[in-house]
Amino acid sequence: MDRRTLLLAGAALAAPRIATAQAWAPARPMRLVVPFAPGGAADTVARLLADPLGQALGQTVTVENRPGGGTTIGALAVARAAPDGLTLLYATPNVQILNPHLMQNLAYDPAADFTPVIAILRAPKLLVVRPDSPARDVAGLIAQAKAQQGGMTFASAGVASSGHLAAAMFGQMAGLDLLHVPFRGTAPAVQEVMAGRVDFMMDNIATLLPLVRDGRLRALGVSTADPAAAAPALPPVGRTLPGFHDASFNYLLAPGGTPPAIIARLNAELNAILDSPPLTSRFEVLGIEKLGGTPEALAAMVREESGRWGPVIQKGGIRIQ
Repeated sequence: MDRRTLLLAGAALAAPRIATAQAWAPARPMRLVVPFAPGGAADTVARLLADPLGQALGQTVTVENRPGGGTTIGALAVARAAPDGLTLLYATPNVQILNPHLMQNLAYDPAADFTPVIAILRAPKLLVVRPDSPARDVAGLIAQAKAQQGGMTFASAGVASSGHLAAAMFGQMAGLDLLHVPFRGTAPAVQEVMAGRVDFMMDNIATLLPLVRDGRLRALGVSTADPAAAAPALPPVGRTLPGFHDASFNYLLAPGGTPPAIIARLNAELNAILDSPPLTSRFEVLGIEKLGGTPEALAAMVREESGRWGPVIQKGGIRIQ
């Protein structure tokens, strides 16, 4: 069963929970911890969720930014919080999927310290080159890299960033010897690719697609197994490199040991919010795709992704501490 089928099945199973989950309601204001600084993509989506969730539950939901430590500072704050439904974590793959492979001494247990609530979204990546690159498609880029014998470079927003890992997996699966050029953030990485000083990069579609539409970058493919809704004409990289697929998915976690009745209420309300026209429209503008579904579907996705990224990180010798 693929991920999309699993999530759709989970969404169908979530509907009966709504009637049974109404018994729990938060007695005090809630906080949604975002392990990133204000203004980024995660912070933006968290704020889109906070107001409607607060209205549905009858309490204020405050977004609390706790950046640093590769998401570990914010994750640890939630792991140590009371399991009463009043504290949630806006998680990216770092929290449970990547950090256990990237860090030797993780300050929390990625499984036991959290309870899955719901998958929120997936953000496809684009594989891009400068407009005058000789590579016209994915096959052309692979051929060019092999001809350069280890001289092809790729940019990223930093070591162990999602773009670094995606390009590393691309290189490993294609049998390429690539040189990683990390930058402090996506903006300088993009500038170097546009200037032709770095050969290619992979990063979130919301960031790169406007530059592709303006003619400042050329997109060769999309990272997801199926075409992206925001750029349906772009072929998946996996059509050229079978088995390749990647999308940064975001999700919500509660502290470990949070009672099932609380999780059921949160899951039911968040599924309804994700299906609401205002949020659907906003996600379309941002170029991201909503997920939803059950906590069980989310837990299965986390296990699958952890098993997939562990070997990539190990083979690439990627570490952040």
